[in-house]
Amino acid sequence: MIYDLSLHTVGIIAGVFLVLMGLLGLIKPSFARVVQRLPRSRTTGVILLTVCLVWTFWLLYTIQMGEFSGFRRPLLIALPIGYVLVLRFVDEFLAVRALGILCLLAAEPLLDAAFLRYETSRLLITVFAYLLIVAGLFWVAIPYVLRDQINWSTRSVFRWRCLHAIALIYGGVILRFAFSQY
Repeated sequence: MIYDLSLHTVGIIAGVFLVLMGLLGLIKPSFARVVQRLPRSRTTGVILLTVCLVWTFWLLYTIQMGEFSGFRRPLLIALPIGYVLVLRFVDEFLAVRALGILCLLAAEPLLDAAFLRYETSRLLITVFAYLLIVAGLFWVAIPYVLRDQINWSTRSVFRWRCLHAIALIYGGVILRFAFSQY
């Protein structure tokens, strides 16, 4: 195990995140204009990519690599170099790519906490983790997909609020099970 998080803790974190995102979209539909600027935001991209760099560096530094431990030092050297090169040469949709990487990194603790648990409700966390993985893979490989998803979801206030209501309900259900069963 890389992370020492219980299913209870992960459920609270995921549930609170979804509830906050859902509430933000429901209460402030004007937030859609801010979200529409996200894909091309260089500042957001640098911040998210820096978070990803720190998280990945920590993982490489602390993870047990077994027979591949000889690769640890070259990877620890290559990671900051890759970071600088990405900042220098990847201007197009940097925030989307960094958000995709962050989704991929965030999915692992969710799956790790749900591993070998017998509660059927653990599947709520697992499904959320796999949604993060699929979204992250698409956003890293085909970043304009997020722009299209944002444009589709912000086309009408009703659609925007429905999507955020779904996130709010899903987060509420996860929180309910986090406090009652995990």
